[in-house]
Amino acid sequence: MTVNGSRKRETYHHGSLREELVDACVRLIEAEGIGAVSLRRVAREAGVSPGAPYHHFPDRAALLSAISARGFELLTQELAVAVGPSTAAAGPDDVGRAVAAYVAFARRRPAHFQVMFRPELSEPEKHPAVQEAGDAALKVLTDLVDRLGVRDPHALGITLWALGHGLAALTLDGVLTQKAVMWDTDQDDLLERAVRQIGQTLDVRPSPASQAANSDGG
Repeated sequence: MTVNGSRKRETYHHGSLREELVDACVRLIEAEGIGAVSLRRVAREAGVSPGAPYHHFPDRAALLSAISARGFELLTQELAVAVGPSTAAAGPDDVGRAVAAYVAFARRRPAHFQVMFRPELSEPEKHPAVQEAGDAALKVLTDLVDRLGVRDPHALGITLWALGHGLAALTLDGVLTQKAVMWDTDQDDLLERAVRQIGQTLDVRPSPASQAANSDGG
């Protein structure tokens, strides 16, 4: 993972040191876990001097906060694509797609996912960009719930978040794989069925006010 000296000089020349350090940290987490992260170790993986990270990150938490914020930004983008335009009508299938996108994000970016929900590591109270990015991701889900016009949007919103996060965590921790083997089924098929079941069983019946509005519009 460590790069050579010529790349080190090129990194400095192009001014991409900050991005290279973030990428190196992500690779390190994926390979060895969060416990392996230190600014010195990340500098070695990025092929730069031990003091170089301090030009961009005063401490380990600052580096992890950058990864966390970026993770939420990417999650926001992927959720937005999954649920479609905020002005379009929504239904149970959109709920399933949102949960599927959440789980897919965690599987593709496990290092980001681990850091995003560890505030004791990224210290969002000191790095407001993390909180802002997290709120933006949650807003995609709350906007989806608003479009459903359900009876209890707050309850559905938190349920949707919990289900997506729970399935993602079970997947990354290997629990879903174990259960798939136990039940003699395919893991991806089991996950797809679970996601589909969420959209079918959640209470997404329109509220009386929503029904009246739709009736007037028709």
